[in-house]
Amino acid sequence: MIRRYLPKNVEELVHWYERYVSPLSLVAGFISDNLFLTRRVDLWTTNALLSFYLVVSAGGIVLLNRIESGRVLVRRLLSFAPIVPLVIQFAFGGLFSGFLSLYSRSAGDIISWIFVAIVAVLLIGNERFSRLYVRVPFQIAILFTTLFAFLIFFLPVVFHRIGEGMFIASGLSALAIASLFIILLMRLVPETRKHLTTTARAIAVIYIVFNILYFTNAIPPLPLALKDAGVYHNVVHDTVAGQYLLQGELFPWYERFLPIPSVFREAPGESAFVYTSIFAPSGLSTLVVDQWQWYDPAQKSWTTEASIAYQIQGGRDGGYEGYSEYPSPQEGKWRVNVLTGYGQLIGRVSFTVVAVPAQVPLESETK
Repeated sequence: MIRRYLPKNVEELVHWYERYVSPLSLVAGFISDNLFLTRRVDLWTTNALLSFYLVVSAGGIVLLNRIESGRVLVRRLLSFAPIVPLVIQFAFGGLFSGFLSLYSRSAGDIISWIFVAIVAVLLIGNERFSRLYVRVPFQIAILFTTLFAFLIFFLPVVFHRIGEGMFIASGLSALAIASLFIILLMRLVPETRKHLTTTARAIAVIYIVFNILYFTNAIPPLPLALKDAGVYHNVVHDTVAGQYLLQGELFPWYERFLPIPSVFREAPGESAFVYTSIFAPSGLSTLVVDQWQWYDPAQKSWTTEASIAYQIQGGRDGGYEGYSEYPSPQEGKWRVNVLTGYGQLIGRVSFTVVAVPAQVPLESETK
């Protein structure tokens, strides 16, 4: 009677509960990310966890293929063979969950959400990939994808530099590591040589797609992230206290959570100030540009009225604070694009300027 409820081995256990094991592995990866993955990409705990996932997935791929080729003869290892694809799935799920968390915080435009959406699809689809993880080209394609996505922000953290050069270096490093892994896999499991052409094509396609996404600004500019931003009537930097005094208009509390442009009621002679707080990794110093744009209703296009550059220093948990000023902006729709020195969009502040005869009541806050 009891035998009906107990599997005789691991393979039967996986077969009985396969529909539950995959979702549970996804949930386990998500929970582990929230427990150990921090909001900062420059902390060792974040990179250690993601590196651990990469090592587990790579090791799982080697072990799985050695088992499939009959090169593992240890009975105890063979008894756990059905679990290996689930371990690989768990590791990739943890990577995609971590990438979704990190990249989404750095997405400042609709275009940059394309990459975030791709990561989300891979994360959700990971629960359906358990049967595909037995295929060598698929295994290595997903491994290369996660490796490339990791190196995009890991190398800038290590070398304290960002820009196109670091992205190219990330791609070349991912190709080199993937090549070494394939060579190692073929030596340990010669049967995988028959998949070399298909695997190489998959990697080439993924590499090209990453480059297209990056140079069209569809990949968020991680490790930079806009922590806070807004338009104000006055900004004063107290260098002694190390704080910023911001004076802005009164508005209902719920408007802070709505995706609607602010209204800047401009009295004669007033300037508009845009305050930003940008997270950057420790040791990184880079140029940031506030690009002030006004929407020309006659031309039906955005025109750049000013570009104000300033240097930021990384390492502050709340972000590096700064501001730019534009005197007497004309009425209409405005936006300030917060850009890297290479033109990538970190974030955007949108508002509408409305002329009023006298200054409106303001409230003050410090940050």
